[in-house]
Amino acid sequence: MSKKALIERQRKREFLVKKYNLRRKKFQEKIKEETSLQKKFIFQQKLQKLPKDSSYVRLHNRCLLSGRPKGFFRDFQLSRQFLREMALMGFLPGVQKASW
Repeated sequence: MSKKALIERQRKREFLVKKYNLRRKKFQEKIKEETSLQKKFIFQQKLQKLPKDSSYVRLHNRCLLSGRPKGFFRDFQLSRQFLREMALMGFLPGVQKASW
């Protein structure tokens, strides 16, 4: 189980990404469109004034049950340990332990 503070920090990042998404995209498009270096520099400075955690790159996938950041399966939003447990108990339809 991850620390609660790490899970809350991730939730805060998700909130900031949603909040500043349009502003970031607007500044990035203006930087691409602009031909003047001075204006590009001004838009780049405005982009840098936004909170660091509002960047999409800072988001990290975490397990819904444990908050574990590693061994994450995107299809199920679970870590490998909980994926195995739930598959063995039959809570994930169509998923079974491999054997050959």
